[in-house]
Order: sequence, then C-alpha cells, then structure tokens
Amino acid sequence: MSFPEGESRPKSAVRLLVAVAMVAIGVAHFANPEPFVKIVPAWLPAPTALVLLSGLFEVLGGVGLLVARVRVAAAWGLVALYVAVFPANVNMALHEIQLGASPIPVWAMWARLPLQLVFVATAAWLARGERGAARGPLPPRQ
Repeated sequence: MSFPEGESRPKSAVRLLVAVAMVAIGVAHFANPEPFVKIVPAWLPAPTALVLLSGLFEVLGGVGLLVARVRVAAAWGLVALYVAVFPANVNMALHEIQLGASPIPVWAMWARLPLQLVFVATAAWLARGERGAARGPLPPRQ
C-alpha cells in the first residue's frame, strides 16, 4: 500500500478508513445479502444480483483506493456507487424497512439520506489532489 507523495496525513487516514469500510461492507453483501436485498426498490430487477454486484464494486473500490495506479478511478467509482445505491436508502426510509434484529430508529433512516452526500463528497475529495485539481498523469510539456 502506498499513498501519493505529498498527500496529507489526514487525507491518507481517511483514504485508509474508507478503504477498510468499503471492503468490510462489500464482504457483508456476500456473507449476508438478505438485509440488503430487503431495501432494493421493487421497481429494480434482480435484487439479489444487484446486491452482490454492489458488494463486488464496494470491495473493488475499497481495494482500489489502496493501489496507486487505480486509486483515482476507484474513488470516482465509489462516487458513482454511492449515487447508484441511493434509491435503496430512500426506499428503506420511505417504507421503514428494518435490516436485522436490532431496530433502526426511523429518524436514523432519514438521517442516512443526507449522510450519503457526505460519502459522495468524501470519495470525490479522495479523487482530487491536495490543491483541488484532479490527479492523474500530467500531459507532456510542449
């Protein structure tokens, strides 16, 4: 695992935290998909396949954040993933769907929706350089 030269310690720490969290939640999609399947909106086809696919992309995104060659693409991929799973979060709140034995307060289901914006912003921040410019190979000088 390597972090870009010049990346701040806080950013490196956030990158590692997001990577570990994404791998863990992605693995959970495979280990116990039923709670995730419950929140997939009825208008979407093949809920189990969608849950497994999102789990795969969560694992790939998390691991990708730790690989120098793909970390920018992985971070932007996580932005797309967070947007893609947003309808499931809305569905969960609208229909007050419980995921497991421990009840989730309805207010927490609704609080999760704006929290998704924090996830999007964090992943986008991880994809950008310290000064806000997108990272990636520099074009050759003319």
